[in-house]
Amino acid sequence: RAVDMSMERMTKVEESLQRAVRLKKIVNRWQKLHTHCMWQMTLSQRRNPYAILRMQATMEQELALANKQLLVVRQAALHQLFEKEHQQYQQELNQMGKAFYVERL
Repeated sequence: RAVDMSMERMTKVEESLQRAVRLKKIVNRWQKLHTHCMWQMTLSQRRNPYAILRMQATMEQELALANKQLLVVRQAALHQLFEKEHQQYQQELNQMGKAFYVERL
C-alpha cells in the first residue's frame, strides 16, 4: 500500500514537472516572439518617419489639387445655374412682352 502511494506521488510529481517544462517552453517562445516584435517595431519606427513625411507631402498636394478641382466644378455648376435662371427670366419676360435692357457698345 505504501509503495502504491509513493508511486502515485511520483507520477503526480512527474506530471507536474512535465507541465512545468511545457509552460517554460511556452514562456521562452513568447519571449523570443516579443523580442522579435520589439526589434521589428524599432526598425519600422526608424524607417517610417521619412515615409510618413513623403506620404504627408503627397497627401497635402493631392488635397490642394482636389480643392482646386472642386472649386472649378462648383464655379461651373454655379455658372450653369445662373445661365439657366437668366434664360428662364428671359422667357417669362418675353411672355409678358418685356425684355432685359442690354446696352450695346
